[in-house]
Amino acid sequence: MFLAAGASFALGALNYSMGTSARPGPGYFPMGLGVITAVLGLAILFKALTIGDADGEKIGAIAWRPLLVIVGAIVVFGLALPPLGMVVTIPILILITSLAGDEFHWRGVAVNAVVLTLGSWVIFIWGLKLTIPMWPWFIQ
Repeated sequence: MFLAAGASFALGALNYSMGTSARPGPGYFPMGLGVITAVLGLAILFKALTIGDADGEKIGAIAWRPLLVIVGAIVVFGLALPPLGMVVTIPILILITSLAGDEFHWRGVAVNAVVLTLGSWVIFIWGLKLTIPMWPWFIQ
């Protein structure tokens, strides 16, 4: 992510005048920040690809099941939010994502769903005044 974002900013900065160190142009800061971010991303990528466990062994394969469950839950959330509203969609999201782990407890899922739904309402609808549907289309 850092590598892609840094490279994007650095490439985007090429469209602006760089100026000089004494008189930097509008592309000077985005170019510098983009290059630094991309280098940081390369360092993180290198470390992630060469890391081992406590014994020095390579870490195993990618955990595909949790990855696919989380990505699928996000897709379901994006598709279900407009017709079903936040009150229904956030608990569905919590339920699906909880299936990605090894431990599943209904009580924890229910508490998380209630807390995150109320928190989302406070932040996005009450606080930021966004026009996100709160209830399903047939109730509004």
